Amino acid sequence: MTTALAANATQPADPPTSPPPDAGRFARLWRGPADDPRWARPALLGLLALTAGLYLVNLSTSGWANAFYSAAAQAGSQSWKALFFGSSDAANAITVDKTPGAVWFMALSVRIFGLSSFAVLLPQALMGIGSVGLLYSCVRRVAGPAAGLLAGLVLALTPVAALMFRFNNPDALMVLALIAAGWAMTMAVESGRTRWLVWCGTFIGIAFLAKMMQAFLVVPGFATAYLVAGPPRLGRRVRQLLLAGVAMIAAGGWWVLIVQLWPASSRPYIGGSQTNSVLELMFGYNGFGRLTGDEVGSVGWQDASSMTKLFDSELGGQVSWLLPAALIGLVAGVVITARRPRTDPVRAALIGWGGWLLVTAVTFTAMKGINHAYYSIALAPAIAALVGIGAHLLWQRRTNPVALGALAGSVVLSGVWARILLGRTPSYASWLPELVLYGSIAAALLIVLAARPAGRSLRWIAGTLAAAVILAGPTAYTVQTVQTGHTGALPTAGPATNSGPGGFGGSRPARSGQAGQSGQAGQAGQAGGPAIGSRSGGPGGGAGGGTGGGAGGLLNSSTPGSELTALLQNAGTTWAAAVVGSNNAAGYQLASEQPVMAVGGFNGTDPSPTLVGFQRLVADGQVHYFIGGSLGGRGATSGSDAATLIAQWVSSNFTAQTVDGVTVYDLTAPS
Repeated sequence: MTTALAANATQPADPPTSPPPDAGRFARLWRGPADDPRWARPALLGLLALTAGLYLVNLSTSGWANAFYSAAAQAGSQSWKALFFGSSDAANAITVDKTPGAVWFMALSVRIFGLSSFAVLLPQALMGIGSVGLLYSCVRRVAGPAAGLLAGLVLALTPVAALMFRFNNPDALMVLALIAAGWAMTMAVESGRTRWLVWCGTFIGIAFLAKMMQAFLVVPGFATAYLVAGPPRLGRRVRQLLLAGVAMIAAGGWWVLIVQLWPASSRPYIGGSQTNSVLELMFGYNGFGRLTGDEVGSVGWQDASSMTKLFDSELGGQVSWLLPAALIGLVAGVVITARRPRTDPVRAALIGWGGWLLVTAVTFTAMKGINHAYYSIALAPAIAALVGIGAHLLWQRRTNPVALGALAGSVVLSGVWARILLGRTPSYASWLPELVLYGSIAAALLIVLAARPAGRSLRWIAGTLAAAVILAGPTAYTVQTVQTGHTGALPTAGPATNSGPGGFGGSRPARSGQAGQSGQAGQAGQAGGPAIGSRSGGPGGGAGGGTGGGAGGLLNSSTPGSELTALLQNAGTTWAAAVVGSNNAAGYQLASEQPVMAVGGFNGTDPSPTLVGFQRLVADGQVHYFIGGSLGGRGATSGSDAATLIAQWVSSNFTAQTVDGVTVYDLTAPS
């Protein structure tokens, strides 16, 4: 043996074998960072798989969802100019009443996969998966993987998040971009490097391109977090924040600048404005008008400011399940980290996410203008992050009776609040409220026992039970949400709530946008000629144009029959038809895949086109048909009466015919 070993020693050694590059890459993907426990990365991948299942499975159940944006995606898939401006139709008559960032992703998806409900909704679902993963990363960096997983799970199972990440309103892009800004802020506090602050400002600017000034609500919290905790000296921190502000303005303002400088005669009208100005849209209709209620061109409905608005029957079940626990975590976390060094990243995270939550919550409760239930998704990431960080900090201090009491108390309070919320939908999962209530008490007792040195074996059981109990209510609403199709402009998550008193915060009239359900207020679509005069109802509901053909309404799109669709497909003009209101136009356009002019924009109150301009288009043979519907005039709302004048002129000068139960005027054959 020794001779053989000696002989082998004289031979050149075999080169060390290494795993194939792909094998190493997959191993690192599965293992994750070296300082993470072995369970962390598989648990994260499981969380992302769960999120993908919730957001992607049966995605097309909502059809066109919000046809207003689906039509813009269809237009952008046919015309690059329409894609850039966010036009409602490929012939570029008028834009949607938002910046077009979210439309860009939908339109590109339609260009790749073809026009379908799945292609329109896919980008939002992918943004939801990305949001959960990014939030995990943010929280993990300051509080560890367990806190990150809890935060990601809370976000994924928040009902309004499940709704909007399966829908095509712009909120999905805004939330993803703002979480990315939070991630960049976390990296900036950790490193002190200017580039991360520039990225933070850039991501906020991208969020602006989705929903305009709402994106800026995170700025006070993020700026304060870095001003307090950034590693450099104060003067440098101030200069870095100014650079971040420049990046934010540049990332969001380049599109505004181009649109403002573009000759108005060669671009579409800016929907939602009265003066064809994106600045008016930004600061007025979609800006300060939402706070004051002074929204020229809106439907004239105003909300009442209330400190309990987030807990009432309209918003409570959307997002507030763990809001009390998040506030407890925020306060406790600030107290726990009060004596830490100035640059403590945990306290900086509390300031950033806490500022996001408080500023957004106060803004929503003070708004007097249009304020829809699904807006509350903007609160979900901050609530989720604070729940994860707060639970981590309180568990670390479990030997302190006050910290342990706060942790156990937040579990019980979450169970009590879930019991109240579930009580507002007694016909849905009637067995769940009591289970959640008593389960939260049991989980709190287990937490107290597990905190003792002799209770180490109970820790996983206590943590798992607590997470299961506090998430049982939102999970039930989320499951109902993903199983239900949602259409129209005002979708809501979860089952319909009672109209009576709903516990703390009272109740407000439900405004459901679920498919197959009509809202309790608002305007139903009607077939027939253009109705001249007032429009009944406000922004609360509407069931126009559900199924079986017929015109749409203010909040729901039309559903044309086969004969009318064929008529539009063979129109042979720049615009196959014109109809008052964007949702009316959207249904006809999606069915025929031909440009349909939305006279007056979303509410029918924009001065686009004017009567003279419309008459010129008709004389030039650019519009073939005018379709009657329920939106025929300004009524009690403010804004332009151009749509009323156009509808009157059409009905007086052209002969009406009925096609698939809808009144149609052939503008090529004057009477």
